[in-house]
Amino acid sequence: MLDLRPVGYVIGLLVVILGAMMVFPLLVDLYDGRGEWHVFLESAVFTILVGGLLALSCANGVKEGLSIRQTFLLTTTVWLALPLFGAIPLMLGATELRFVDAFFEAMSGLTTTGSTVISGLDDLPRGLLLWRGILQWLGGIGIIVVAMVFLPELRVGGMQIFKSESFDTFGKILPRAQAIAKQISLIYVSLTMACMLVYMMMGMGPFDGLVHAMTTIATGGFANYDASFGAFSGSVEYAASVFMILAALPFVRYVQLINGYGTPLLRDSQIRGFMVTLGLLVAVATGVLYYARPHGGEEALRSALFNITSIMSGTGYASADYMQWGSFLVMIFFFTGLIGGCAGSTACSVKIFRYQLLFASIKVQIQRIRSPHGMFLTRYEGRPVDADVLSSVISFFMFFVVTLGIVAWMLALTGLDFVTAVSGAATAMANIGPGLGDIIGPAGNFSSLNDPAKWILSGAMLIGRLELMAVYAILTLRFWRA
Repeated sequence: MLDLRPVGYVIGLLVVILGAMMVFPLLVDLYDGRGEWHVFLESAVFTILVGGLLALSCANGVKEGLSIRQTFLLTTTVWLALPLFGAIPLMLGATELRFVDAFFEAMSGLTTTGSTVISGLDDLPRGLLLWRGILQWLGGIGIIVVAMVFLPELRVGGMQIFKSESFDTFGKILPRAQAIAKQISLIYVSLTMACMLVYMMMGMGPFDGLVHAMTTIATGGFANYDASFGAFSGSVEYAASVFMILAALPFVRYVQLINGYGTPLLRDSQIRGFMVTLGLLVAVATGVLYYARPHGGEEALRSALFNITSIMSGTGYASADYMQWGSFLVMIFFFTGLIGGCAGSTACSVKIFRYQLLFASIKVQIQRIRSPHGMFLTRYEGRPVDADVLSSVISFFMFFVVTLGIVAWMLALTGLDFVTAVSGAATAMANIGPGLGDIIGPAGNFSSLNDPAKWILSGAMLIGRLELMAVYAILTLRFWRA
C-alpha cells in the first residue's frame, strides 16, 4: 500500500511557508490603513495551523527519500493544495471572489499562467495585488525545482536528458543538489531585485516595480492594472523584454556561470535555439507592423519585441491589443505561445529542446530513408540520444495535442465560441495568460466565462504546468495497484 505520510509531510511544510508569506501583504495593508489586513491575518493563521498539523501528523512516516510513486503523487498534489489555500485571501478580501473564481486566480498565479478573472485591478488594495505577485513568484521558483529535480527523475517528456547535466556532471562543481538549490534561489532573488531596480529607474514606483519584477522573473504576467503592461510605455518595455528572456533561460547555466564556468551558457543549444527563434519572430512581427500597420520604426520594434517575448516566454503581459494587428500576426502569436522557453527556467509551454529533438529525429529518419544501409544516430548537443528519451518526447507531443483538443472540445460544450475555446485551451495548457478573441484576448479577461469552463481551464493549467505525464500517471489504476 502506498504510504502517504511523506507526501503529506512535505505538503504540510509548503502550506506553512505559503501561510507565512501572507505576512507581507498583511503589513502592506496595515501600512496603507485600508482595513484589509485582517483578511491576511485570518488566512495566515488558518493556513499555518492546517499545514502545521498536517506536517506533524505525517512526521513519523518521513524517510530518507521518496519512492517514484510518492514523487509522482507529491508533484501533482502540491500544485492542488497550494492554490486551495492561496485562494483564501481572494475570497475574503476586497475582491470577494466566489470559490471557483478564487481557485482559478490562485491556480493561474501558482502555475505562472497569468490569466485573471479580476476586473478593476487599478482600485484593489495593494495587499491583494502583492499577494497575486507573491503567488506567481513562488510558483516560478517552484517550477524550476520541479523541472530540475522531479521531472528528470520521473522521466517526464524527455526531461531525463537533463538529469546527469543538472546533478551528476554538476557534482564536479557543487557536490550536493542542496547547494545547487541554494544558489538557484540566490540567483532568482537577485534577478528579481535587479529587475525591480531597473523598473524603478525607468519610472515605476517602488510597489509597482516590486510586483512587476516578481511576475516578470516568474514569467507569470500578473499586473497591477487592467491595462496590463499597457499602463507603462517606452524604454521600460525593452527592460521587461530583457528580464523575460533571462527568466526563460536555464537557471542551471547561471549557477555554472557564477561558479566560473561560462562556456556552457554560450554553447547551450537550447539557448541558441530560443534566441534565434525569438529573433526571427520579432523581425517578422516588426516588419508587418512597420509596413502594414500605422507604427513607426522604433514603435514597431518595441511592440513586437515586448509582446512576442511575453508570449513566447509564457509571461503573458500585453502592452497593446494585438488582436487589432491583423489575422497574420494573431496566428503568429497563437503558435508562438506553443513554443515556450528553455527547460529548467520559469518559462512554460512545450519548450525549445523538445522541438530540437523532434526535428533531429525527423532528420535522421529522412537520412535512413535515403540511405537504408547507413548508420545514423539522433544527437543532441553532440551526444547520442537514447531511444527512451525520443519516445518520451514524441509521447509528450502526442499527449499535448490530444489533450489540447479534448480541453477545447470540453470548453466548446460549455457554450464558448470556437476561437475562445481553442485559444483558451492553448493558453491554459501552455500557461501563457491571455487568449484570443474579444472575451479572453489581451483586452479582456476570464471573468465572464461560465463556472464549468473555469474549472476545466484550472485543470488544464495544472496539467500543462506539470508537463502532462506527471498528472496522467496518478490517474491510472495501475499506479494505485502497484
